[in-house]
Formats: sequence, structure tokens, C-alpha cells
Amino acid sequence: MGNQNQISIVIPADVLQQSIDHLQAAGKLLQPYVHALTPADRQGLAKMGDKTISFVAKNLGYSKSNPQFTPAYMDVAELEKDLNVVTALTPLLRICEQLTSNLDDTIMLSGSEAYVMALAYYNTVKQAARMSVPDAKAIFEDLQQRFPRTLRAKATSESAG
Repeated sequence: MGNQNQISIVIPADVLQQSIDHLQAAGKLLQPYVHALTPADRQGLAKMGDKTISFVAKNLGYSKSNPQFTPAYMDVAELEKDLNVVTALTPLLRICEQLTSNLDDTIMLSGSEAYVMALAYYNTVKQAARMSVPDAKAIFEDLQQRFPRTLRAKATSESAG
């Protein structure tokens, strides 16, 4: 990618704040209806993907039209409620996944460009410090803290010499 600037945006503060407010409002609206799981909880559950939704829907239909095959322990009304939650929340999840993906990509691209430019500045300051250019050493020593391994390697080589 080099020095190619692929993104150059300024997001107005009011747009960011409105976005945060809307997302928080959506979270508050759904809070009484969502359920958090631990990783262990998730691991132990049967998973229902897109293909399984139609299977579950067919089972619901058959359990209503042919109740003689419904096990005594099975609550058809609860099956219907659970399926309705899946079908109602899936479009919201897809929107959130798209937003998350777009946010992640934008942050990654902007972060990459910022980091590459910062490294270019750092390397220029590093070279200037080696050449004893005034003010460069203090800036370099401050910025060098980002690379602690480099500091350890340098300290080891200096003590060995």
C-alpha cells in the first residue's frame, strides 16, 4: 500500500454522538428481551443456522397439524415463541454485523495509514537523533518507548560492549 492515502474523512462530532445515542437507545429497547451467555454456555448449545431455521419452522407446522407425534414434554407454544424470536432478531443481527464489519474496516484502514505515517516520522527523528540534530534526541527517546524490545536489545548490546 505504501504512502497511498485511501481514506480521508472527518466525521462530525454530532454525527458520532447521534450514532452513539441511537445505538444505546436500541440496546436499552432490547435489553429486557436479550440474554447474555458465557463462552461455556454457548459451547453447550445446539446451533441453529440459516438452513436449520426452515427445518425448525417445518417441525412447528407439523407439530400443529399433526399433534399426535408431538412428545408430551414438548411445548409447541414455546417452540413457536423461540422461532419467532430468531426470525425477528436475525435482521437486526445482520444490520449490526454489517455495521460492525464496516466500522472495523474503516478503523483498520485509518489506523494503518496513521501508523505508517507515524513510523515515517519516527524513523526520520531516529535518523536525526543519530546525527545529533538539536531536539531530535528527546523526541526519539520519548517515541522509542513504543518499542520496548528495541530498548532491551540496545541495552544488552551496550552492556556487552
